[in-house]
Amino acid sequence: MSTKPVVAMNCDFRPEKGNQFSFSWIHSGYYDRVIHAGGVPMILPPLPEDDDLRKILESVDALVLTGCKLDLDPVRLGFDKHPITRPMPQRREDFDRRLARMAFEMRIPTLAIGAGMQTLNVVCGGSLFQHVQEDVMRSLCHRDGVENCLRHVIEIVPGTKMDHIYGPGEIRVNSDHHMAIDQLANCFRVSSTAMDGVIESYESALENWWCLGVQFHPESDSASALDMQVFDAFIEGIQEQVQLDAEILRFEPHRRVA
Repeated sequence: MSTKPVVAMNCDFRPEKGNQFSFSWIHSGYYDRVIHAGGVPMILPPLPEDDDLRKILESVDALVLTGCKLDLDPVRLGFDKHPITRPMPQRREDFDRRLARMAFEMRIPTLAIGAGMQTLNVVCGGSLFQHVQEDVMRSLCHRDGVENCLRHVIEIVPGTKMDHIYGPGEIRVNSDHHMAIDQLANCFRVSSTAMDGVIESYESALENWWCLGVQFHPESDSASALDMQVFDAFIEGIQEQVQLDAEILRFEPHRRVA
């Protein structure tokens, strides 16, 4: 890849309410980290048509599935709504699900963060815990109701992308979630867990798809300097997949890469 990769990313959305108009926005950390790592960010609005979305995704090199302070709708996940759960607007969840599914089907290099990680796991066949503190035995605190700088230890699985980024052993990451992955989709493998067993990151188990999902937030101001390397690894991974796809087409010209 001779030029900087173009990285699409979804944004947050709020519907019209009372005298407030509808609007979209995005945490600047997402595009700032991509720029710093050597990519060119492209922010996606919640497009209603699949053909339009696919056209854009065919023109970019990679995707960041961003997080959200709000939750996936528990009713769509088969749960009764927990009092602490605050579902995101339907337009955002509908779009995020379609975007995540296309990323998987098209094998677009993907970094999925927070709620983006959860959404991707769900559309690929996995499931979620609705409320970690009640669903996981002896759970850690994964969200502080007052401060946004909660950090806890995670243990990295040797030989994974997280091992490549951070090295072996334990590290501390920021944490701001109460939903979490329960059953991991078959196309992923675990790359780190919290001390209570909650999955903190996963990666693609497929040969031709670079994908990393992290439950913590490397784009946030509460992230450590070391966490920025997640985005560096992502940009490197885009290059790796481009080279792999080229090799596949070279030696197996009739094989579809995606």
